[in-house]
Amino acid sequence: MLTLDIGATGMLAQQTNVDVISNNIANMTTTGFKRQRAEFQDMVYINRQRPGSQSASDGTILPSGIQLGVGVKTGAVYRNLEQGPLQPTGNELDVAVTGDGFFQVQLPNGDIAYTRSGAFQLNAQGQIVTTQGYLIQPNITIPDDVVDVVINAGGEVSYKQAGSATYAIGGQLQLATFPNDGGMEAIGNTMFMETDASGAPVIGNPQENNFGEISQGYLESSNVNVVEEITKLITAQRAYDMNSKTIQTADEMLGTITQLR
Repeated sequence: MLTLDIGATGMLAQQTNVDVISNNIANMTTTGFKRQRAEFQDMVYINRQRPGSQSASDGTILPSGIQLGVGVKTGAVYRNLEQGPLQPTGNELDVAVTGDGFFQVQLPNGDIAYTRSGAFQLNAQGQIVTTQGYLIQPNITIPDDVVDVVINAGGEVSYKQAGSATYAIGGQLQLATFPNDGGMEAIGNTMFMETDASGAPVIGNPQENNFGEISQGYLESSNVNVVEEITKLITAQRAYDMNSKTIQTADEMLGTITQLR
């Protein structure tokens, strides 16, 4: 009887589904978080009679055959990179991307990571950094005596120093896009790394060549839809229950067989 194994694969699949949904719900307020979705595939079939095989010596062909499925497996966990809503913060160093593109972050080991979270601050040297203290690339430094910082939609950073009536250019924010954004590797802290699946990054300025634009004083919220996730969670729970019911039914059937006299 295959039912025990089939039910077990179904329960394991729904456990994965619940894990993914739970992570989405846990990060519903995480800046720049992108929700994930589990995808499932049926497993290799057992062929009792292969479709298209001959059923008689005269060449008669089986129109359908007999194929028995052996369960389900997790095929992939996709990341949905659609735009999250923008929330005003009033902080002049908070920026959000509307459209395509990731901010570039230099990690302590020198590697470049990518993020949609634009919650930036200044370190002791006046450099723009993430909340973890990692430098934004290209590196931008703001002097100590600055009284105002302006970041326009094109990513140009300018500032006005005390006693000055004009703004000086401090640097240029740049964005990165990938041929396959969904192929990036998540490393935590709402950051991603380039992989062979994502392809090499394309770097450019905001508002140019299909790159998104910058909104100063805003942060991009998580794109998690709570109502949708709760609905998926209920569906996953019911599917888990039904798979456990198939195991219970198979056990009762086996129990009936063992009681035969």
